[in-house]
Amino acid sequence: MIIRKIFNNNAIIASDPGKQEFVVMGRGIAFKKSAGEPVDRSLIEKIFVLQQTEASERFKVLLEDIPPEYVSVCYDIIEYGKNNLNVTLSDYIYVTLTDHLNNAFKLHDEGIRNPNPLSWEIRKFYPKEYGIGVKALEFIESTLKRKLPEDEAANIALHLVNAELNGSSHRMADVSAQAEKIQDILNIIKYTYRLELDEQSISYERFITHLKFFFQRLVQPHRQVLEDDFLLRQVRTKYKKAYNCMLKIEKYLNTELSDEEKLYLTIHVHRVTSDTTS
Repeated sequence: MIIRKIFNNNAIIASDPGKQEFVVMGRGIAFKKSAGEPVDRSLIEKIFVLQQTEASERFKVLLEDIPPEYVSVCYDIIEYGKNNLNVTLSDYIYVTLTDHLNNAFKLHDEGIRNPNPLSWEIRKFYPKEYGIGVKALEFIESTLKRKLPEDEAANIALHLVNAELNGSSHRMADVSAQAEKIQDILNIIKYTYRLELDEQSISYERFITHLKFFFQRLVQPHRQVLEDDFLLRQVRTKYKKAYNCMLKIEKYLNTELSDEEKLYLTIHVHRVTSDTTS
């Protein structure tokens, strides 16, 4: 492995015999070194292999200005997230989360608070990601001796959710809007049925999961609006109140849902309210 570029004593770009480039970090890995020299493998602590070219280039730009210890703790947070969520995350999270935390430290040092108005919704609808955000704050405090406000757990969770979506059409604002819409849909159900939903029930958990993927499907192009089918007619007759509640949700969303979406949304409304009332 050969050094191609040195950012500082602790971060370099290196390449292997196949000419693939890596961002390599390690304490003193570039000390008294020059481009073209071999990498001391005993000093390697972290290797970033970014498959997405644009993400890789933007990450290299960040390394020019961001302290390596910030980059290192972000790496640990992302790896912890991958292992605990058991999902593939977009390479862009190395760029977005590192840049976000760098700015968060700057604001914190200047005494500027930047609260997340959706912290409660994020904690409620993305509990696994939020839990990783909480753990991330512990990493930061133990390694950097910096204590960031609790709202940062929600911000980190949003970056994880966004990276899970893994699509350029999904931005942080979209994920935030999604959380708001989920809460609005739950409120429509609560007001229609005049009850509180059992947030510990399996039906509730499945419903929230359904809504997350439901919003992803809504933004997909060329969605086909299907003709009315037998199953939907049966459900509309059997679960009239749930069907009417679904129509309120459709009106709120201001979009025409396919019969398939109407069918499953009606069934989920029925199940989540039946769990509560039974």
